[in-house]
Amino acid sequence: MVPHVILLAYVVVACGPIALIVMNSLKSREAIFEGPFVFPTPDTFDLAGFETVFTRARFELYFLNSFIVTVGTVFLVLLLGSMAAFALAEYRFAGITLLSMYLAVGIMIPIRLGTVGILDLMVRLGLVNSLAGLVLVYTAMGLPLAVFVLTAFFKQVPGDLKDAARIDGASEYRVYALAVPLVRPGLAAIGVYTMLPIWNDLWFPLILTPSENVRTVTLGTQLFLGQFITDWNAVLAVLTLAALPMLALFIIFSRQFVRGLTSGAVK
Repeated sequence: MVPHVILLAYVVVACGPIALIVMNSLKSREAIFEGPFVFPTPDTFDLAGFETVFTRARFELYFLNSFIVTVGTVFLVLLLGSMAAFALAEYRFAGITLLSMYLAVGIMIPIRLGTVGILDLMVRLGLVNSLAGLVLVYTAMGLPLAVFVLTAFFKQVPGDLKDAARIDGASEYRVYALAVPLVRPGLAAIGVYTMLPIWNDLWFPLILTPSENVRTVTLGTQLFLGQFITDWNAVLAVLTLAALPMLALFIIFSRQFVRGLTSGAVK
């Protein structure tokens, strides 16, 4: 009984802010301040925030930019991370310990500490105000953890399967392709863990892509935040619309995500 109560309290604490955002996005400005914890009623129901978002801002473009950056980064992280993890799990070579330590350092040290150097590099490469620059930065941010986690999954792939494929004449790329489906829980876990902070990030879009044509959803939200006046209806509407894709993807891949996180914990 006690564990269920604790888990239920955690669900309320975790999902409460999301529920408040959705509820208040469907209410008038006066109703938001008078009763922020009250569900919208026929008298307080108002879609002014959503109308403002689609008339005053290029939300469709911001959404598309965020989608391109997120999907491109997840694809590169899973592809490059799985290939590197397969090599670390399968082969033994000089310097493998140092390489593993290097990846561990990449997990422990936040990439934002190198913002000045990253900005200088992006300027030299001509990738400022481009979605490609964001994709490269986020890929570098997600690779260390992806390689570290997927290496453990590839080590659990039966060696007999890989040896049989090699005996039949399969190349190492073919062996890798045969092993990838067996680590789907790990790929799903890394995919979800990678896409959430990228979709919600404001730091790098603010620094690397301030231009109107390459703004992301989170950066576009700043249009409705002012020093003296804030359009809370529009802000809550943007946050609601931005959260829907991530919630949908998490629900779809939740089973694989949980399996990936708990793999190896039980037999």
